[in-house]
Amino acid sequence: MYTPRIVLWFCLATLLLVGYKTMTLIGISQTLPETVDFNIHIRPILSDRCFKCHGPDANKREGNLRLDIADSAYAELIEYKGQFAIVPGNIHTSVLLKRIKSVDSALIMPPSDSKLKLSSFEIALLEKWIKQGAEYKQHWAFIAPSLPNVPLQKHKWPANDIDRFVLAKMMQQQLNPNGTSDKERLLKRLSMDLIGLPSTLELQDQFLADTTDRGYEKIVDTLLNNPHYGERMALNWLDVARYADSHGYQDDGIRSMWPWRDWVIYAFNQNYSYQQFVSWQLAGDLLPNPTKEMLLATGFNRNHKITEEAGVIDEEYRLEYVTDRTNTFAKTFLAMTFECAKCHDHKYDPIPQKSYFSTFAFFNQVPETGLLTDPFGILYADAPKMKITTEEVTSLLKFINKKDTAAVEVMIMQDSTALRPTHILLRGVYDQLGEVVTASTPTQIFPFDTNQFKQNRLGLAQWLFDKNHPLTARVYVNRIWAQFFGRGLVPTTSDFGMQGEMPTHPELLDWLALDFMNHGWNIKRLVKMIVMSSTYRQSAEINGRKQSQDPDNIYLSRYRRMRVPAELIKDLAMASSGLLNTELGGPSVKPYQPYGLWESATSGRGLLATYIQDHDENLYRRGIYTFIKRTVPPPSMLIFDASNRDQCEVNRFITNTPLQALVTLNDPQMLEAARVLAEKISQEECPIEEKIVKAFRLIIGRRPQPNEKEILITYFQNEIISLRENILKANRLLDIGENKHLTNVDVPATAALMKVIHTLYNLEEAITKS
Repeated sequence: MYTPRIVLWFCLATLLLVGYKTMTLIGISQTLPETVDFNIHIRPILSDRCFKCHGPDANKREGNLRLDIADSAYAELIEYKGQFAIVPGNIHTSVLLKRIKSVDSALIMPPSDSKLKLSSFEIALLEKWIKQGAEYKQHWAFIAPSLPNVPLQKHKWPANDIDRFVLAKMMQQQLNPNGTSDKERLLKRLSMDLIGLPSTLELQDQFLADTTDRGYEKIVDTLLNNPHYGERMALNWLDVARYADSHGYQDDGIRSMWPWRDWVIYAFNQNYSYQQFVSWQLAGDLLPNPTKEMLLATGFNRNHKITEEAGVIDEEYRLEYVTDRTNTFAKTFLAMTFECAKCHDHKYDPIPQKSYFSTFAFFNQVPETGLLTDPFGILYADAPKMKITTEEVTSLLKFINKKDTAAVEVMIMQDSTALRPTHILLRGVYDQLGEVVTASTPTQIFPFDTNQFKQNRLGLAQWLFDKNHPLTARVYVNRIWAQFFGRGLVPTTSDFGMQGEMPTHPELLDWLALDFMNHGWNIKRLVKMIVMSSTYRQSAEINGRKQSQDPDNIYLSRYRRMRVPAELIKDLAMASSGLLNTELGGPSVKPYQPYGLWESATSGRGLLATYIQDHDENLYRRGIYTFIKRTVPPPSMLIFDASNRDQCEVNRFITNTPLQALVTLNDPQMLEAARVLAEKISQEECPIEEKIVKAFRLIIGRRPQPNEKEILITYFQNEIISLRENILKANRLLDIGENKHLTNVDVPATAALMKVIHTLYNLEEAITKS
């Protein structure tokens, strides 16, 4: 007689057996694909679990087995005659399968002490792949993009081809796109994305009143032609280029690289093609008859840290600077982790140590020393700096905001007249010189044809923009996509290598890359196409099904809510209050900062030993112009995840901490903005309800809902009663900040309005795009 328990066990055993054979009940619900693809399914498994010991790094390779290339994986095992790791089509003689399925701790792969383990589903994938022929493919990122067919749907939603690709992927997941966001939120999103500033009341009214089909496009064009567009686009590039106003290391002295920053802003506003923008920065000095502007652009490769500390070994630090330039080049333009190959062959990507130092050779020709000895940051010897004078600023370099009559010196690139030999550094150590190498790049990424490209930085730039290069366009369009959507089509924006994630929309990525190349590497055109898409214009609303099925919004069926970058939080407060100094370019400025930070974290030497705050109009400049001392970055921006610019940073980490709330609650710049806006609005002859609505629109970017308005009015009424009873507190509130104070105001009423406005600045929605 069968008891209920026996029946239950029988059912479970049957389910598990069926599940094991069909693989539809492994995990939650993982079904084996009809065709197992090496790039999509197999390489991630091998990269994560196997390449450390059986990958490109010959020095760490175990058992003379290499699994990242077919010829080696198919070859006879040296230690086991007549046996093969992978036998295409034969799962019974493939030793790899035997070892990963083994229960013997001495035989199982990966080894038990590695803490790595393959799931049943992953083992089944490998087994089916071998059964289907174990076909290897080149890594997707190293295959030149090919133009895919644009999906065609009978659907009204797509506004352009971007949407057709996105919709096709959505439909595969049985998802539907959101409708268009309401006009107020959409305008705020667009304004913060294109110029980094909140929309003005005039622009809000204009957009709301325009019911024509071209209303949205007219706003897009207006913002793209706004000079603040260059500042917004430059902000991300400064992270990549590790721009700062100090040298770094212990003494961390001052440097004057701000004219290069002015050029970056100008280049974006002029819509220089990405090819020109990059080529000038990499090799402007090597172009025929280079202009001062071309030379200035090469400051990109001199933005690295430089030491002023006595006792350092000159050559050790000089090579550190070359290392920085090499790593920055790879991460910026190739999205590859070259730095891993400085000390040994890369463990995962096809970058031998020799290839690393061949790339290193392009940047090893600068006539510089490792030590900067002048305490005032003036560069002497032969260090390239080739001066910007007032006369040049009024003629050739009008985009540089230079008011001082003295010439300013900027670091630039220039190669030595004699070729400096480049050695492989054994284990990456500066004085362990190995084989001499010539300038080149990793062959498997894209061969460097010496018949086509000169072996200098100009040839390197030409190599990047060869029409068959697989990475350059993909990397940049992916980074721009991430800037507008919060996540790249390749989520690992700084790593397109074996350890990076696969593209979520590979066809769209290739289409964007080729479209970008075929239209002259036109950045504004790319940006406009993205923001004109229905994908970008979707609302951020989310229902339970989308939340559970696609919590990370991989399939783009809604807009992702995102906090604005740190610099724009300050800009929002300054602009909405009317405090903002809208001047473009110029030297960096020092706004309010807690007392004693620099003094407690400095060697006590040089011009940056003490923080000397700026005043007047310089106190209200945009966040992009805030002085960045590498050892003590601006605290209010660092708390909101700004880069300290120590090294190339392609994407910022996003955190959510109590310290951020403390900044918006207590930062004098936020409080001053609230006070100034309150004083201005309090002068207007209108009911308090209208004053609060105006403040709400300036800060939040939309009209408040009735319940929101009621809460704020009640809060104002309660505060005005409290402050009339405590005039001293009201006066203290209105005394915050250096901006000129209005004297003919109702002190309690203005202070109460200030508290309401300060509350608005502390709303999550104030600093969030939605």
